[in-house]
Amino acid sequence: MPIINVSVTGNPDAALSAAIAKQVTELTATHLRKDPTITAVAISYLDPHHWFAGGKSLAEHGTKTFWLDIKVVDGTNTKVELEAYLKAIFAVFGSLLGKVHEESYAFVHEVPAAAYGYGGKTQEFRFISGRMKTA
Repeated sequence: MPIINVSVTGNPDAALSAAIAKQVTELTATHLRKDPTITAVAISYLDPHHWFAGGKSLAEHGTKTFWLDIKVVDGTNTKVELEAYLKAIFAVFGSLLGKVHEESYAFVHEVPAAAYGYGGKTQEFRFISGRMKTA
C-alpha cells in the first residue's frame, strides 16, 4: 500500500510515466514485498532548467535526474532489503532516463503503522484485525 511520488526532469511523457510506474511498482514488490495491487505511483515532470545540482541546472549538466519518495510502514523491511531496493531504483532510472546525474535521490520514509493507511483504516488496525482473525 505504499504511495510513491516520483519527480523527473523533462517534458510530460505518458509512455515514460507508464514505464516508470510499472518498473517502480515491480521493484517495490520484489525488494520491499509490497502488494502491487495497492501500490500508488504519482509522477511529475520538471523542466531541467529549473532543477539544480551543485549550482548548475540539469540542462547545463546535460543530464537527467529523479527524486523518488516512498512511504512504508516502519519495521516492515530490513536494511538489506532497503539497500537492494535503492540500488535497483537507481539502475532502473538510469535505463529509463539515460544519463542520470549522481545527485538523484530515492528516499524511503518508514512511518508508524498507526499513522499510515488507506481506505480510512490504519495499517495498525489492519494488523490487529488480522491477528484477531487467526487467534
